[in-house]
Amino acid sequence: MKDKSFGERLSASNSAKQAMTTKFLQRPAPDDPAVVEQRAARVALSEAREARRAERETSRLAEDARTAAERRAHEAAAAEQDAGAAAERAAHEAQLRIQSKVARDARYAARKARSHG
Repeated sequence: MKDKSFGERLSASNSAKQAMTTKFLQRPAPDDPAVVEQRAARVALSEAREARRAERETSRLAEDARTAAERRAHEAAAAEQDAGAAAERAAHEAQLRIQSKVARDARYAARKARSHG
């Protein structure tokens, strides 16, 4: 393996720098039609992505609202059912109290009839 001299290394370095400069200068200008088209395509993709994100967000909010409405309806139905059960229970207890009073009054009347009769 032969070592390169300083001059050869300097020449290789300069030619590499020249190649990079040439490559940089070959890039299309910002007003080149291909660059403008690529930029427009990127903007369109970005706008489409943003539109999809907004649509997903709207859909999520609508789903959340629907779920909340269902939950409120379910809670209202459960509360109504609980209120109906409580009213039924109160009516049943009132009926039992009335029946026990009627039975007590009947016993009292029977006892009164036995003692006076």
